[in-house]
Amino acid sequence: MKKKDNTDIGAVLTIIEPRTFWANLDFSEIWRYRELFYLLVWRDLKVRYKQTFLGIFWAVLQPALTAAIFTVVFSRIAKYETGDVPYWLFALSGFTFWSFISSSVTFASNSLVHHKELVTKVFFPRIIVPASAVGAYFLDLLLTLIILFAGILVSGTALTLKILLVPFFLIFLLMLTVAVSLLLAALMVRFRDVKFITPFFLQVWLFVSPVFYSSAWLPEQWRFVFALNPVTGCLNGFRYILFGTQLDATNLLTSIVVTIVLFAASLFVFRRMEDDFADLL
Repeated sequence: MKKKDNTDIGAVLTIIEPRTFWANLDFSEIWRYRELFYLLVWRDLKVRYKQTFLGIFWAVLQPALTAAIFTVVFSRIAKYETGDVPYWLFALSGFTFWSFISSSVTFASNSLVHHKELVTKVFFPRIIVPASAVGAYFLDLLLTLIILFAGILVSGTALTLKILLVPFFLIFLLMLTVAVSLLLAALMVRFRDVKFITPFFLQVWLFVSPVFYSSAWLPEQWRFVFALNPVTGCLNGFRYILFGTQLDATNLLTSIVVTIVLFAASLFVFRRMEDDFADLL
């Protein structure tokens, strides 16, 4: 909106212009509602573990038990080799991060529908709702990382200065998870089929991601194709930090670029659909 003084007629001319997409994405407005973000994160945590005996430690048990099952199947029966890294620790590193992605996307994709009364009656940046769902599971991830690092130390694997790169890959992981969550949350409001598609999508995504297997086991000609899946670069990066496994810089860069493009596209779709959320819900 622009104002222009007209001294000849003693009036002010107001010109109303449409805002660009990036101008419409007001990060300062999101920051002003940060207390609502914290409130939703805390509420999600309390509701999830209410009346449970182990409480937040379920966040640790889920990836740990899954890793144990896959250790029996792939290490004892299939005889998969992971070099100097114990397979149980290799699998735990994969499922620690995959559990965060899977749980966050599942919960966040339904968050706008779940908070229908809030979305339809109160004004605030709607992006806070799916973002807070991811934030609640991110706290679970930080707890499981402590267990993962403890397991690494117990196994005798030495941690090096590469551990300082962990925050970078956590941001990478967070951007990827938020991007997919925003996209599915927005689509869920318009197409409730997303509720049925999401579990199948996550199952397929698990098998095309090196969660319980190493990218080194893939044929050379397929490695770049798998790098188009951002989880590949993310997990390979974490394992390079934790265990010193081989890291392909080109494939990592490919995964990062795909994540950035996906994040921008998800923001665009979410903002384009946001004005219709109240009517559709």
